[in-house]
Amino acid sequence: MKFKATVIPSGNALGVEVPQKVVDELGQGKRPPVVVEINGHSWRTRVAAMRGQILIGISAANREASGVDLGEEIEVDLQLDEEPRVVEAPDDLAAVLDADPALRGAYERMAFSLKRKQVGEIESAKSPETRQRRIDKLVESLRGK
Repeated sequence: MKFKATVIPSGNALGVEVPQKVVDELGQGKRPPVVVEINGHSWRTRVAAMRGQILIGISAANREASGVDLGEEIEVDLQLDEEPRVVEAPDDLAAVLDADPALRGAYERMAFSLKRKQVGEIESAKSPETRQRRIDKLVESLRGK
């Protein structure tokens, strides 16, 4: 569903206010998963409720890709995101998880956002030693240590 909005500051980022009617029509509660499209650029996110406003955040990368800036009035196309949110484990982490079904199960039960954060930390390691330490740390947390 499409609506017009002005790009506004939201904390230390930018975003657009989503009309309550749009959120209601999506039918998935206050924080539905959505696909946002602005100027032909799309990304997956969730609607956020902050300080009495219903918002979609627009990261610097998404602002650049969609060509929008603070104060602009834009057309936003918001669709309910019904695709499963999946974070693929990198090969080295997957090998550790596959060797222990209990670990794999614990990993699969993690929230999408936590998986994304943990895998992001592993992927951003600059050295193999740091990468392995981060995998070991995740494994310990999955085992409840």
